[in-house]
Amino acid sequence: MSTDTLSRTFAALADPTRRDIVGRLSVADATVNQLAEPYRMSLQAVYKHLRVLEEAGVVSRSPGPQPRMVRLEASALDQMEKWIERYRRQAEERYRRLDRVLAELRDTDENEEHHR
Repeated sequence: MSTDTLSRTFAALADPTRRDIVGRLSVADATVNQLAEPYRMSLQAVYKHLRVLEEAGVVSRSPGPQPRMVRLEASALDQMEKWIERYRRQAEERYRRLDRVLAELRDTDENEEHHR
């Protein structure tokens, strides 16, 4: 996934309404009307949220006549997860190295205390 695509995906999911839509679509595909039900916004506003998610590759709408089903594209989330996981692993390794250094310092201090 390119940086631009990843940026669009993160930006699309920065909005709490869009994250909620993604959460609901993770359970089942839905029509736009079904997705709009719990929100206090116009159907047009829901369409705008879906357009952002669709442009980021997070959701897709089936071709054909209305009502069209909206579907979560889990592959976009997989790409985000890979990106996050890479940096999480790097951070964990950094902390493991720090833990080793601190353990060595503690052992050195304990040895010095023992020899006094």
